[in-house]
Amino acid sequence: MEEFKDRTAVITGAASGIGYALAERFGAEGMNVVMADVEEPALEAAHNRLSDLGVNAIAVKADVSQLEQVQALADRAYDEYGAVHILCNNAGVGGGGMKPLWEQPLNNWRWVMGVNLWGVIHGIHAFLPRMVAQATEGHVVNTASSAGLLQGSGIYGVTKHAVVSLSEGLYQDLAGLESEIGVSVLCPGFVDTNITESERNRPEELPGDAPPEHIPEEIQQRIEMFRGLLKSGYRPSEVADAVFEGVRESKLYVVPAQPMIKEGIRSRLDNVANERNPSTDRLLDRR
Repeated sequence: MEEFKDRTAVITGAASGIGYALAERFGAEGMNVVMADVEEPALEAAHNRLSDLGVNAIAVKADVSQLEQVQALADRAYDEYGAVHILCNNAGVGGGGMKPLWEQPLNNWRWVMGVNLWGVIHGIHAFLPRMVAQATEGHVVNTASSAGLLQGSGIYGVTKHAVVSLSEGLYQDLAGLESEIGVSVLCPGFVDTNITESERNRPEELPGDAPPEHIPEEIQQRIEMFRGLLKSGYRPSEVADAVFEGVRESKLYVVPAQPMIKEGIRSRLDNVANERNPSTDRLLDRR
C-alpha cells in the first residue's frame, strides 16, 4: 500500500497499547482514524489525545466478540468516511492463567476465543466485502502474537495460532482474486502493554474462577517474571512502526520480537519439519 493521506484506518482495541500506537502512527500519515474499544472511558480519553494531535478521528464503543457491534462499527466508519482502506483487527485479551488446559473453565475459553479469534473473524466478515468492492488498494492487519508461532501456551496461544492460520488463508484468498488488498499478521514479542490486566474488561456473563487464596511461589515468580519482560519490552510505538512498514511493503508476517523469541520460533519450525518432539521447558525458563 502506497497512499495513506486522507484515507481511513479502523483500529479495534484502540484505547491503549498497540492499538493506540497504531492510531497515532496512521494518523501521523494524514489518515482518518476510526478508534474502537470496549472500554468506553479509556476510549474517550484516547480519542481526545489523538484529536489534540490534529488527527481526524472518531471513537466507537464496540465489543468485537459481538458480531452486531462490529457490523455497527463498519456502518459508522463507512457513513463517516465513505471507505475503509486499513482494517486493524487488534483487540485482544490475555486469559486462562497458568492452569492446565483440562482444568480451564469453559468461560475462559469462551471469553478469550470470543475476543482474540472471533473478533478477527467478525472484523473480516463485516469489513472485507465492502473493502473488496471498493476496488482500491487496502490492507488488513490481524494482531496475533509470537505465541502464535511458538509451541503451546494455553488458551491464549490457541487463539493466536488460529489468527496466524486465518491470516495466511485470507492472504491466499485475496491473492486469488488479484485484489489490491494486502494482509499482515502481527506477531510481536514482549511489548510494554497492560494485557495482564485484561480481567478488567471481562463480561459479567462469562465469570471466571474466584481468585485463589494462595498462589504457589513458583507460579507467582513466573507471573512476576512475565510482567517484568513485558515492562522491559518494546514500546507500542516501535511495534506500530513495524506494522506501518509491513503495510507499506506488503509483508504477510510482521514479527517484532526479541532474539530469544525468534530463536524459539526457528526451533519450533525445525522440530515440526523434522518430526521431533519439542522441549518441555517453558520459554520463560530458557530466558
